[in-house]
Amino acid sequence: MSWARRARLRRVLLLLGLSVAGSATIANARPVQDPKPPTVLFMCPHGAAKSVLASAYFQRAASERGLNVRVISAGTDPDAQVAPVVVNHLKANGYEVPIAQPRRATADDMAQADVVISIGCDLKDLPAPRGAVQKWDDVPAPSEDFAAADAKIKEHVLKLIDELVRQQKR
Repeated sequence: MSWARRARLRRVLLLLGLSVAGSATIANARPVQDPKPPTVLFMCPHGAAKSVLASAYFQRAASERGLNVRVISAGTDPDAQVAPVVVNHLKANGYEVPIAQPRRATADDMAQADVVISIGCDLKDLPAPRGAVQKWDDVPAPSEDFAAADAKIKEHVLKLIDELVRQQKR
């Protein structure tokens, strides 16, 4: 396994409450005994589409896999409302809409997040996060190609969850 892949897997494991002791391999990961579930912050520029979709998909996948994770969603320049196409899409597919209204990411969000998933955000005006940052910059704008954006977000979320599940089984 390449160094970059090991590092990425290590970040995923840490994100979801697993730790890797010392220089042990990823396969030697063990659960962290922490009563507070890890926090995942999904961010997109407007907090109204990409981060909302990712939060909804991640929450369901984590729940289906029995993972205890706190998921929050925010934007760097939030819109006044969640994009209606996102609300309709999630509801039509049996998902809960994870937020009522987009909100600006706060310094507290950054301080509490074990991992920040940046979906096309410029984080320069925010304090450095406590946890790791993953950038999903390959997600197209839903306003330009909703189906492609939705598919790419699902792909990222499922990869993240599947990698964790595989590691837990080892």
